[in-house]
Amino acid sequence: MQPENCWHCGHSPEASLFCRFCNTLQRPVPDYYRFLGLERKLHLDPDDLQQRFYRMSRLLHPDRYHRRTPTERQYSLEATAILNDAYRVLRDPVARAEYVLKELGFQIGEQRSKDVPPELLEEVFDLNMALEELREGDASVRPQLEEARKKFLNLQGEIDGRLEELYRRHDATGDRAALTEIRTILNRRRYVQNLVREVEKELV
Repeated sequence: MQPENCWHCGHSPEASLFCRFCNTLQRPVPDYYRFLGLERKLHLDPDDLQQRFYRMSRLLHPDRYHRRTPTERQYSLEATAILNDAYRVLRDPVARAEYVLKELGFQIGEQRSKDVPPELLEEVFDLNMALEELREGDASVRPQLEEARKKFLNLQGEIDGRLEELYRRHDATGDRAALTEIRTILNRRRYVQNLVREVEKELV
């Protein structure tokens, strides 16, 4: 997409947040990767991401613009909000993958109860029974729930390992099939994570 001309001097800022002719802050674009100057990869270097965040935080802090024009002050506020959202999303591997999938047109929705992964059907049934018994005052099921929590956390760790493999495969090849598999695994992860939260809520 061709960038707009600089609102201040009229030259093309060449897709930069600051005009290369007059160094004026431009209207920020809500594309997290483009905003941070990153290649659209699923695997990112967390140290590099953090350094970019801190550097841009200093450049965009509203205190630097309190004597500037109303336009620049507004763009500073908008850019700071985008920067904070971008860092929050991109530093989390799962949120990052969901963001990229959405940007590429994949549907990412809430996991529904009827979408239980088939291999977990029996365990989820037993878990729900134990949760119901605990809510009714039967504390004897607590060890069973602790064991279920541990098992689902281990499963979540396995899922994260598989996701990391797929992230690297997609980044190396651009394979769209990898994205389809990532979406499926993310849905499974969300379901498992919800189970863990439900158990932890009742065990408190």
